[in-house]
Amino acid sequence: MTEKLTEERTIEEGLQELDKIVEKLESREISLEDSFVMYQKGMEVLKQCSQKIDMVEKKMLQMNKDGDLSEF
Repeated sequence: MTEKLTEERTIEEGLQELDKIVEKLESREISLEDSFVMYQKGMEVLKQCSQKIDMVEKKMLQMNKDGDLSEF
């Protein structure tokens, strides 16, 4: 998988990358040093996904008691 800039990676792509990282970490063939690198990369991807989810949540609309939609 080629590296993408944070802005270009979708949440789904980030989650797919996290799945691949977890598979590699569960492999018995990975060295301890490589597992540290993969863990760090996974944490970076997780942070990016979390930031994107936060942005989406902030943009979601909330319906008030009058039935009107407003951003929260």
